[in-house]
Amino acid sequence: MAASATSRPGATSTDDQLRALVARGFRFVDPRDEHGDVVAVVGVRAHHDVVDVVQLNDEDDVVASRMPADQDVMAPRRVFWQETGPAHEVLAKLLDLPDDRLGGIVLAHGRIA
Repeated sequence: MAASATSRPGATSTDDQLRALVARGFRFVDPRDEHGDVVAVVGVRAHHDVVDVVQLNDEDDVVASRMPADQDVMAPRRVFWQETGPAHEVLAKLLDLPDDRLGGIVLAHGRIA
């Protein structure tokens, strides 16, 4: 995935944001299809009884979620927080999330309230 800078002053590249996530404890994998092509880049971090997951399908198709630790990280039934959109925006919001369990976010079954 190529680095991308945003138009915001002081914005960091996607590569810098991914490095920041690694520094916070995210571990990344790159699942591949039957031809060996990368289909996504997926990062996971477990902490404080929650799991944060980010799936980068391409530069403009990223999904990040925070969910209870008992959920299937690739198909959660409950999430505390979720964001979708371009990589630089979603990664910035994920980096801004507090580490505490709810961080003021209301839990709703199957969706964000």
